[in-house]
Amino acid sequence: MSVLKTIQAWFTVLQRTYCKWHPTHVQGASNIGCRQQRFWLEKFLRKICAISFITFVFSTVASAQLPSGGNAFFGYSYVHGQVFANSRTIQANGGTANMSGWETSVEGKYLPWLGVVADLDWHYGGHDTTRCAIGGACTNFRLNASRDTLLFGPRASMTYGKYRPFAEFLLGVGYQSDKGGGISNSDLTLATGFGGGVDYTLLPAVAVRAQLHDIHTSFFGKSQYDPRLSFGIVFRF
Repeated sequence: MSVLKTIQAWFTVLQRTYCKWHPTHVQGASNIGCRQQRFWLEKFLRKICAISFITFVFSTVASAQLPSGGNAFFGYSYVHGQVFANSRTIQANGGTANMSGWETSVEGKYLPWLGVVADLDWHYGGHDTTRCAIGGACTNFRLNASRDTLLFGPRASMTYGKYRPFAEFLLGVGYQSDKGGGISNSDLTLATGFGGGVDYTLLPAVAVRAQLHDIHTSFFGKSQYDPRLSFGIVFRF
């Protein structure tokens, strides 16, 4: 995290220097341009961090020993998320959204109680809102959002009879796009997830799972803490 903070500090210095010394700098009128410069710098930084993290994970896994076993999960997933009405031409408000979709994950077991997880989900939902034209009438419309997260991290678990509770911390990237009423936007951000669940064994190689996570994202420069609830089936190998 110290490396990330250092990079962010350098980007801030570059942005402030540009706004102060650029030949087109005019007090007041340049504020919008500076904010736009900062937005694109931060977006570029998030993409670089995401690519670096994924490259690091895959290189680490490739060089590590093969897991002794593991499991694969797939099931229904719900997120209490948000939609974002970010637009330069349309005035509208976003809001909360009940988002449904799916989640899948694969765990490789390196110790009886410790594994490494790759987790992918997709959710879709919407929010009814109002758009108002400048100097004109207001109309109602539905703003829909599509959201994906790709996360990696360690999972600790213990087995008690047919039950296997587990806890995990995940780190990766999140992507969301919002469309409706003439609005179309998207953003990529770092994402973290903390939570756990429990497996119940049906057969030696088959179980059912319920799990709950707190997913933290920073879409469009604002922090979101969204609960994610998932149910599904587990295949062990």
